[in-house]
Amino acid sequence: MAPKKIIHPAPGKMAYHNPEFIDSEAGRPIRILSEFFAPGQVLEQEEIKNSIVFFGSARTLPPAEIKKRRKGCKDKKELDRLARLEKVAQSYDDARELAARLGKWANKRHQGYGIMTGGGPGIMEAGNRGATDVGTPSIGLNIKLPFEQHPNPYIDDALNMQFRYFFIRKYWFLKKARALVVFPGGFGTFDEMFEMLTLIQTDKYAQQMPVVIFDSKFWKKVVNWEYLAEAGMINKEDLKLFKFCDTVDEAYDFITKAIDKQDENWTPYSADKNT
Repeated sequence: MAPKKIIHPAPGKMAYHNPEFIDSEAGRPIRILSEFFAPGQVLEQEEIKNSIVFFGSARTLPPAEIKKRRKGCKDKKELDRLARLEKVAQSYDDARELAARLGKWANKRHQGYGIMTGGGPGIMEAGNRGATDVGTPSIGLNIKLPFEQHPNPYIDDALNMQFRYFFIRKYWFLKKARALVVFPGGFGTFDEMFEMLTLIQTDKYAQQMPVVIFDSKFWKKVVNWEYLAEAGMINKEDLKLFKFCDTVDEAYDFITKAIDKQDENWTPYSADKNT
């Protein structure tokens, strides 16, 4: 049995100013509460009232970057990796373009909109980059991980937030969300997408919002959506909780029209009786 870790006091300082205590097991409740309350203060200060959230793989590279990395590369493993990533590389450019177009649309509304992502590379970078391209608030909810995840350079400094706990980060993804866009991704993207769909399906969210699942070829190959309904694991109507889109135009039109229609009766997440 490992010896119990000793927490040394910080003479003359309050316990909550002692990093050794805060980072300990005993300090976990304080860390959780900090992550629960601090982002709300940041968003309020920056006047963020609504967000459009982008999910997708941290590994995605744009086509131009894949082409650049291939030049002179003789590493077979790296060339194989780039060939696999090329299957969904267009998603990066599409995410950037969609974020920019939605950002322009949001800028004209003056309703405190921001483009929000998980803050890392890949699709997250593309979403933040698109927002930055048009001067829309660019929000990143980064998560501390041993690999892959680091803040991308297109997040506004004042809106660059770091999380330790996935479950609180997910809360903030949904708190201000008016629309979700899910691009191709792996376990993390699946986790985020299905949890959000579950919250909408079970009426834990105030009302249905537009959810776009981008690149039907990818998503229909990795998930047999129809069979979930056929086998009775979900209701047939649950397939209407989201919309497959394959072009930026299609996703943009669906999201903006849905939000326009909902605006008069929109109820914030915090007002839902089930939360």
